[in-house]
Amino acid sequence: MSFQKLDALGRKLESLEHALSILGADEATHMAIGGGEKRAEAMSNLAGMYHAHATAPEIADWIEAAKPESEDQTLALAEFRRQYINATCLPTEFVERRTTATMRSEQLWRDLRAKGDWDSFLPALEGVVSLVREEAQLRADALKLAPYDAMMDQYDPGNRTADLDLVFGDLKSFLKGFVPEALDAQERRLAKRPRKTLSGPYPIEKQRELGLAAMRAVGFDFTHGSLAVSHHPFCGGVPSDVRMTTRYRTDEFLSSLMGVLHETGHALYEQGLPKDWSHWPLGKARGMGIHESQSLFVEMQLARSPQFWEFALPLVHLHLGEDAIPGWEIGDLLNEVNFVERGYIRVDADEVTYPLHVILRYELEQDLVNGKLEASQIPEAWDAKMTEYLGISTINDPKDGPMQDVHWPGGAFGYFPSYTLGAMIAAQQWAALEKAQPNVRDDIRKGDFTGVNQWRSDNIWTQASRWSTPDLITKATGQPLNADFFKAHLKQRYLA
Repeated sequence: MSFQKLDALGRKLESLEHALSILGADEATHMAIGGGEKRAEAMSNLAGMYHAHATAPEIADWIEAAKPESEDQTLALAEFRRQYINATCLPTEFVERRTTATMRSEQLWRDLRAKGDWDSFLPALEGVVSLVREEAQLRADALKLAPYDAMMDQYDPGNRTADLDLVFGDLKSFLKGFVPEALDAQERRLAKRPRKTLSGPYPIEKQRELGLAAMRAVGFDFTHGSLAVSHHPFCGGVPSDVRMTTRYRTDEFLSSLMGVLHETGHALYEQGLPKDWSHWPLGKARGMGIHESQSLFVEMQLARSPQFWEFALPLVHLHLGEDAIPGWEIGDLLNEVNFVERGYIRVDADEVTYPLHVILRYELEQDLVNGKLEASQIPEAWDAKMTEYLGISTINDPKDGPMQDVHWPGGAFGYFPSYTLGAMIAAQQWAALEKAQPNVRDDIRKGDFTGVNQWRSDNIWTQASRWSTPDLITKATGQPLNADFFKAHLKQRYLA
């Protein structure tokens, strides 16, 4: 009987989760500017209701008394227990206060980021940082972890700075030497095949149609999802109604297309989760590292390969017109989509420099959570690391510096490490997939992603949260996470 009570609880929580997700997606895409205050109030109350239900004292008794009748129920019970411990770390009053503060902070960010107005944004960010420190300590006390480890554990259970500092330190050292090598190799390639200029303008509606065609080709189910526009691309909603967004530039089309494919990777994972368990914690995605591995798999492993562009070039001509990229061949597109440069914007960065953007944020947010850095000191600290890691300065450019991401305004501290972990996992998954399907490159060349998606469905999507992240990686690829796959991938693509 106790497990049936947990099952009913899961359905109630799933409904509240559904409402919050759709309201959040709408707020970022379609809500009128005057709706912000009441939307924040509504979401705050819903978040409070969710938290009150998820932390009810009787749940502890249900968990202890439950007698699972199958392996699925046994695994589900363990996830209910883990979720309950994490949920009861935070008082309902705190959850409501945090939700209101982060909603208002995000709304301010959308307005002030475009203006680069750091000074006006700072008080809101200081309030968020204060709340994040409070949350980190509450979680640390309950989980018996260091504060930043406790925050990371919400996004990827098991992540610890003691491990990541070593992995990221090694990767940072590798990339500091590799970036100049990749740039030198690129210069030699461009001497033989110079980079071409995109001949915009590219109408937004035509770009949208191209993006929709690409989504459809790689497997997105439009009966359970849609594409809209937002300030910052994201994939939200719920598995039965995935809300994807992108943003457009009319002078070029590749950044939007790559963004669409990245978010489609997230969406395919959500749409592929097991429907029978959707109301159990067991049926949710297994952390953001795995989630990012699915988006980066599509964007990096697939969409920046020569085989993909043999299939996609005709799509560009179909939707943007025969003269959209006159005279361009596959090699010209690869020059563009795999172009390496030291840039300011994380979401626009190439896969060689991208991890350095993530490591910068990982290091800064540790110091913010631990009180070694104040919000007012972010611009200087950010600039120092950008200068050291990428050789460029952001000291007079907060818009393209510390204001560029929505994560900190939204209170999502501990999330950034998942991006680079995802890149490493994606490279390892590709190696395992290619070993299992030796003809996979030919399939991609033909625009046939059936085998790719079947492998990922069998090994990742339908497994949901049955296993820990390390166990899931091992079961899917045959060995524990090994960054050497990512390094080998970069060498093969950028030094060959």
